Amino acid sequence: MAAGPADILGDDVPTLTMYQVDAFADRAFQGNPAAVLILQDWLADDVMQAVANENNLAETAFARPNGKGWDLRWFTPVHEVDFCGHATLATAHVLASQHNVADDMAFATRVGELRVSQRQGAYQLDLPCFPPQPVDGKTMSALQEILSPHPVTGFRNFENLFVELADEQSVRSFVPDLLRIGTFHPLGLVITARGQAHDFVSRYFVPGAGIPEDPVTGSIHATLVPYWSEKLGKAHLSAFQCSQRGGHLLCDLAGDRVLIQGRARTFMKAEIYLPE
Repeated sequence: MAAGPADILGDDVPTLTMYQVDAFADRAFQGNPAAVLILQDWLADDVMQAVANENNLAETAFARPNGKGWDLRWFTPVHEVDFCGHATLATAHVLASQHNVADDMAFATRVGELRVSQRQGAYQLDLPCFPPQPVDGKTMSALQEILSPHPVTGFRNFENLFVELADEQSVRSFVPDLLRIGTFHPLGLVITARGQAHDFVSRYFVPGAGIPEDPVTGSIHATLVPYWSEKLGKAHLSAFQCSQRGGHLLCDLAGDRVLIQGRARTFMKAEIYLPE
């Protein structure tokens, strides 16, 4: 039998299983890829950050059991983040498909408890609702300078700026100036508009976190859903994030929670080696 990496490097090299999952996707190469590691306990913070940097995906998720459910943390290639939807969906998919977790899943995170349940081959994320907050005049002026055509209105939550544009084509054709968008860091920028085939569309840019454009994002919909729900007068919404990969999200506003339904596909299972 040929020697494996652990044999070559020695017994003191720990190995971990890592999955790469396309979230909000009906098949591989769609949606938003996330890496997922299910651990017995956390690795050192700098090691988790190094793994995320090595992966160079929008998010790498780390989960560990806590007796009642799971603790969950997310890292971009640059830093740990407070809130991520697609990597939560990816983690639930790994637990369900690889670890036979059949029950509804509860994840303890920096933004409170996130819940995921299985729905006929799909997953429903139950996220906290973060209603839109006003943007100050100085920030709105800066947004006006980098957005063309001029935005209709702006708002924000605790981690992102949001701008409504005139129509879907304005969102799709927008060419981001990533250097100028990066000056808003640690805030990211979401652009959105009323959709044609969907209730609304969006795109999301976070260059300061090492994410030029996020393909499909669950967390921004915790604010987009209450915004468009009030504007359109409906609680059930069809959303599309029109990045190059793209992704369709079915969303519901349920009081102080936002429900998002999507599918996931496992793309890769890998064994990684962490030298001491």
